[in-house]
Amino acid sequence: IYDLAKGGFLDYIIIIPKFVIQELQGLADSSSDMKRQRGRRGLEVLQKLRKDDAIDVKIYDAEYSDIEAVDTKLVKLAVDIGANILTNDSNLAKVAEVQNIRVLNLNILATLMRPKLMSGEEIPLKIIKEGKEAGQGVGYLEDGTMVVVEDGARYMGRVMDVIIDSAIQTSTGRIIFAKLK
Repeated sequence: IYDLAKGGFLDYIIIIPKFVIQELQGLADSSSDMKRQRGRRGLEVLQKLRKDDAIDVKIYDAEYSDIEAVDTKLVKLAVDIGANILTNDSNLAKVAEVQNIRVLNLNILATLMRPKLMSGEEIPLKIIKEGKEAGQGVGYLEDGTMVVVEDGARYMGRVMDVIIDSAIQTSTGRIIFAKLK
């Protein structure tokens, strides 16, 4: 988000509700390593946004104490003040869109920015784990796209040349299917 704002792609006031900051603090204090990392990262991004004079950030003091879920509070706030929602949360995006709130979905932006791999194209890929089906191996592209490799499980830990077979788009991203060269 910081890079988008710094690059001039977000020319609006960025409104961050206090309840989102509280949610990030709760995550940063979590006993779960993954949640703690996400919370700390969110707080770091918030700090960078606030320190940059070129980015207009407002902390919004809205409570909505009658609403428990943060996503529901965000949707209510967006409706109340006529704001857009910037998110990478697919479920929040769907709920907001149903209520006619303009959503800037970072997952869609990331998908659009990924290089398009064509069927038949050959790429090197490190196979790091087994897939769901017997014999499958799984690796990831630099952008985080999962690549499922037919008969690739036996090459775990190795970089192999694979040939792109097909791809599917899911609500959480793209999955590519490939075969060993």
